[in-house]
Amino acid sequence: MSVLSSRRYLSVWLRRLSTDRIERRSSEPVETFVVVASIQGAQRITALTDGVARLGLKVGMGLADARARYPKLPVAEADLEADRRLLEGIADWCDRYTPLVGLDAPDGLFLDVTGCAHLFGGEAALARDLVTRLTQQGLCARVAVADTVGGAWAVARYGKPGIVPRGETKAAVLPLSIAALRVDAETVADLKTSGLTCVADLAARPRAPFAARFGKLLLLHLDQALGDVEEPITPRLPLPAAMAEQRFPDPIAREADVLGTIEHLGGQLVTVLDRRGEGGRLFQVALFRADGKVHRLEIGTGSPLRDPARIRRLFEERLAVLGDACDPGFGYDMVRLSALVTERCDPAQTGLAGSDHAEELAHLVDRFGARFGLNRVTRLVPQDTHIPEYAVTAVPAHAPRPAAAAMPAIEQDSRSTVRPLRLFKRPEPIDAVAQVPDGPPISFRWRHIRHQIVHAEGPERIALEWWHDGQGHQLTRDYFRVESQAGVRAWLYREGLYDREVKPPNRPQWYLQGLFA
Repeated sequence: MSVLSSRRYLSVWLRRLSTDRIERRSSEPVETFVVVASIQGAQRITALTDGVARLGLKVGMGLADARARYPKLPVAEADLEADRRLLEGIADWCDRYTPLVGLDAPDGLFLDVTGCAHLFGGEAALARDLVTRLTQQGLCARVAVADTVGGAWAVARYGKPGIVPRGETKAAVLPLSIAALRVDAETVADLKTSGLTCVADLAARPRAPFAARFGKLLLLHLDQALGDVEEPITPRLPLPAAMAEQRFPDPIAREADVLGTIEHLGGQLVTVLDRRGEGGRLFQVALFRADGKVHRLEIGTGSPLRDPARIRRLFEERLAVLGDACDPGFGYDMVRLSALVTERCDPAQTGLAGSDHAEELAHLVDRFGARFGLNRVTRLVPQDTHIPEYAVTAVPAHAPRPAAAAMPAIEQDSRSTVRPLRLFKRPEPIDAVAQVPDGPPISFRWRHIRHQIVHAEGPERIALEWWHDGQGHQLTRDYFRVESQAGVRAWLYREGLYDREVKPPNRPQWYLQGLFA
């Protein structure tokens, strides 16, 4: 049973890549010529035009044999590096359809079109648009879309180009030639000698003899083509963390229009990044020219950025530096803005507590007071006491603030222990167990749930100035920061020093006063 059911791949075969490259550079059209290269010490044909193919010549034929039949046959030297650059340029251009574009050297491409074909009106419309645009650029292409990479490759080169419906890739591949499994000509010839001419013949035979004679690669390609083994493509460019793009029915060429589009796309990109709590550290703009050339501009930032206006200004400076190197030609028919690298970017507090924002804060308090009532809007005022539940008190936010001279001087100790994020209004009694009466707790029961303590810090001792027991003695608190097996981080304290403030057989009482985040 196939392991793939939802992905869709498009294979592009540029069947005349070398000859198309030469024809595009030629000032005069040339219909019949061959491309030759030195292979094992002999000049052999590596590519030919359709006109030469109609003469009966084939790829792999020796140049001497071809010249014996057609002495005036035009010949061009192969240039593998130029072919590679052209293929990479076409791959860059195909990035307009999907960012997942992989090379299938020397004359093909793979596109993962899963989830993006609907943007072009469906898979058939996408394939038709791709072939039409490549034809306008002087390139001859055959394409096929299937559920597997190997299936799309096989149909594009050995079947009827087009769209293979979902779930029918296996049926489309089985009748094709063995060569559709991406194996060399020698293996195809050996299998043909054994009476195996199509993929179905191979799939119906026991696998062990073929693995022993031809190796595991033949069967691996068979499984990949039929969808029994997954075969992902390797994208040529890294997949961006987020991106936004804009297409134009009429190409744009003015720098102001390009920058305006970048700022507009920046707004869309920032919305995505803001939802994730991230900011961009490396941005890229891809400018797709109408003639197929692609300009890519990148800018980096010193800190996570989520400001469309700043993104525009940075690219404006980048364009000013590049100048004519970023020639729009006949204009750009698509612009894409991508965030290649992102980083955590938490919202920054704008400083409502600072003196610079006192007027804004007062206005905010007035608005809350008008809606909910002035007495319901409070502010916390520190108190000169060590008792945690009385360290601050809430007063109406609109109440007059005392003069600075009337405020008590409250010293802050930078070495003081950390207080919990959630402090209860009143400590809650708990049932705690300690190994020794004056030691840290090893477990406690709170709200009918038993918590086993795995880590404890303390004690932090606080002597109370006004809490007394029945005899008028002051009770002291020993605070502990504890963490349970379930991950509960609590602030507990024991009230009363054992054997001094609390005499046996009595036991000190335990309380839970707060929870840490």
